Formats: sequence, C-alpha cells, structure tokens
Amino acid sequence: MSKAGGGRLTTHVLDTASGLPAAGLEIGLFRISGGGRAHLKTVVTNSDGRCDAPLLEGADFMTGEYELVFAAGNYLRAQGATLPKPAFLDIIPIRFGMAESRHYHVPLLVSPYGYSTYRGS
Repeated sequence: MSKAGGGRLTTHVLDTASGLPAAGLEIGLFRISGGGRAHLKTVVTNSDGRCDAPLLEGADFMTGEYELVFAAGNYLRAQGATLPKPAFLDIIPIRFGMAESRHYHVPLLVSPYGYSTYRGS
C-alpha cells in the first residue's frame, strides 16, 4: 500500500424499504492486508445517512484493500422491522480496492431482504 495524499473514502446509506436515509446505522472500517484485516474505526450514520466526516482522508488515506461492515440487522430492528431468526441480512460486508489517490464513495442501499452498492461520486 502506498500513501495517496489526495484521496478520501466516504459512504452513504439509504433505507430503500422506507425511502429514507438510514440514520443510526453502525459501520466498521477495516484494512485488508496479508490475509487478515485490521479494524480502523467504527462510525454511526447521521440523520442524512452519511458519516459526519470522511472515513479516510489526508495522511490516513492509503491505497489498498478495505472492507466496510454495515450492521444492517441492528439498524432494521431499531426501525421496527420484524426479522426472522436468523435474519436474512444482518451484517453486510463490502470488500473493495482503492488503487488511486481519488475520491472513493461506497454507498449502500438496504432493505430487510436485499442490498446493492456501487462506486459513487
């Protein structure tokens, strides 16, 4: 991994079942290296379904492989969703690579029975 001073990583979570931002959803950020993963931070989405600051930026941003782990089941239950045991979707890991010093935006669209992601802007 190399330092990539101008890059940053952001995310945004939308609840497609309610049509609203997913406020209060916990997200873990991990760096993948040497067959393992290192926890970098845990954040919680704000009322707009976003984090208050980029997950990585400046000197903390490095190219390489990462994983965002979204605690979707806890969020959905807190919203009043009745989920089976075990829930179809509980923890949603998204593993991705950042190869350049650029803005990487990894949004999540989530509902009790489906999710999608893409590289946003």
